[in-house]
Amino acid sequence: MSDIQKKIEDIINANDIVLFMKGTASIPMCGFSSTAVAILNRFNLHFLTIDVLSDNDIRSGIKIYSEWPTIPQLYVKQQFIGGSDIMKIMYENGEFESLLRKHMLYDE
Repeated sequence: MSDIQKKIEDIINANDIVLFMKGTASIPMCGFSSTAVAILNRFNLHFLTIDVLSDNDIRSGIKIYSEWPTIPQLYVKQQFIGGSDIMKIMYENGEFESLLRKHMLYDE
């Protein structure tokens, strides 16, 4: 495992919810990242964001790590969920809330 892959794995393992995105939660730099943040914010969750635009090694490394070609990428309890399109579908059909409840990350 390369150093960048180990770094990515360590970040994912140390946090319940990690969003690898373009920009930050307060200033998303693309519409897809903005959508992902908006979905997470609807549940008032604590989550870590990693700005792939500020680190090219992470930007290319996360695509290899997940075997997923696009950004953003969401991980919940070390499980790769997908990008904003998958998050949106899961949100709309209730699967996202169920996932959060399953992991005791949301209880309202």
